[in-house]
Amino acid sequence: MEIRPEIRAYYETAPEHQRLRTGCFQLEFERTKELLLARIPQPPATILDVGGGPGLYALWLADLGYEVHLIDPVTSLLEFAQTSNKRSERPIASCNVGDARDLHWHNESVDAVLELGPLYHLVDRDDRFRALKEAFRVLRTGGQVFAAAISWFASALDGMSRDLLADEMFRAIVTSDLKEGIHRNDTGALEYFTTAKFHRPQELKDELTHAGFGNVEVLGIEGPGWFLSDFDERWNDKRKRHDLMMMARALEGESSIQAVSAHLLAVGTKE
Repeated sequence: MEIRPEIRAYYETAPEHQRLRTGCFQLEFERTKELLLARIPQPPATILDVGGGPGLYALWLADLGYEVHLIDPVTSLLEFAQTSNKRSERPIASCNVGDARDLHWHNESVDAVLELGPLYHLVDRDDRFRALKEAFRVLRTGGQVFAAAISWFASALDGMSRDLLADEMFRAIVTSDLKEGIHRNDTGALEYFTTAKFHRPQELKDELTHAGFGNVEVLGIEGPGWFLSDFDERWNDKRKRHDLMMMARALEGESSIQAVSAHLLAVGTKE
């Protein structure tokens, strides 16, 4: 299976390996790790990181003692993960090219599946369902899937924060996002992202439930702190960073405000 050419081109060009270490994405990284640690089984356990790109989550989990297998469709991202893996004292167990919709993995063979990217770029609902069903298949009974999604309102809030709406082309992108939940960037500007599906919280929950998962919960990852214009200054201040994290925790389960987060995390159990 192939990913869309514009998506592949984006990830072969954009500095994805640096993203989670810069700007507001640092909040996404720390909060996602926090949410995972509160829910995944204790090591040793087997985790399949599907669409894990340059391997930041995979390397972090491997360092904690998990057996982690990384899969991604973009070769250049995997090559970065493999280079980093060679320097790791507790390496990732495997790094392979693969597709979330067709996992070359045995039935009921892993304890947790991370899909922290695939649902973004599987624009067709049938493709997302197929990816979630594959996660369901490879999980052991009682295992969990962790599926991230981009909020329906992410580009609108980002546009306000960075004053991108002054650009008529970006304004048109946001207008389409808010109407359809499908982000399309035909401008060639990397900072405007690439083709992606945006979710409302209930929509994301419904997709996991439809794929067979039970006890589905949807969590807001960042809360409102990510789009503050002085984010870097706040993040570099110990107390203010604590406040950003505290507020994200306080609002993660509040349905009336979850979608203010740039990213959502859905957790479902194979019962």
